[in-house]
Amino acid sequence: MIKALLLIFDPTATWEGIFRARRTVTSVLLIYLFPMLLLVAVVEGYGLVHWGKWQVETWQGEVGRLKKFPVREAVIIETAQFLLSVLVVFLGTKMIKSIGETFHGRHTYTQAFTAVVYGLSPFFLLRLLDAFSWSSGSLAPWVPWFIGISLSISVLYHGVPRMMEPDPPNAFGLFFMSALLLALVTGLVRFVTAAYLMGKFPEVQVIISNLAARLPF
Repeated sequence: MIKALLLIFDPTATWEGIFRARRTVTSVLLIYLFPMLLLVAVVEGYGLVHWGKWQVETWQGEVGRLKKFPVREAVIIETAQFLLSVLVVFLGTKMIKSIGETFHGRHTYTQAFTAVVYGLSPFFLLRLLDAFSWSSGSLAPWVPWFIGISLSISVLYHGVPRMMEPDPPNAFGLFFMSALLLALVTGLVRFVTAAYLMGKFPEVQVIISNLAARLPF
């Protein structure tokens, strides 16, 4: 979390330190990404249980209600979000590495992975705001996403050229395409998760409720 804040307020020096550390994929995953996502999941799960989310019951004529989730359901939801976040990182890494190759760059998987993980850390950090119950407005869930991805794009502006080391003429193009693709992927995930929490997928809610009932706690 501290590193995410440093990337927001002092990106140049922080990226330089990350570059010189030259951590492996495993160390970045286990030492940085997993602990941060676990913290976010715990805080979000607490919010689901204690503050809930506004849902719209369309079968009752768009009637809004505040639903507080049982602990078991919150565990399943946050586990799914944890896995989706990891999938976003690996998918983003694959895409950015592929984009770099179109610019005739010789980027390693570790370089792309490190750029994505640390670049998206402000986005993951802003998900802490999701712990609070949203208003009944459909745009409310997008506020943390918009702030978070905007900060991540700002961080990636400094990070992609430093970590990927493209040729100077290709640096902005690589940054722009990387930022665009990460915004699209994270936006798609936000659309699905927000729609579920707003009660748009009642069939899926039934499945998760049934799975939650089988949990041994």
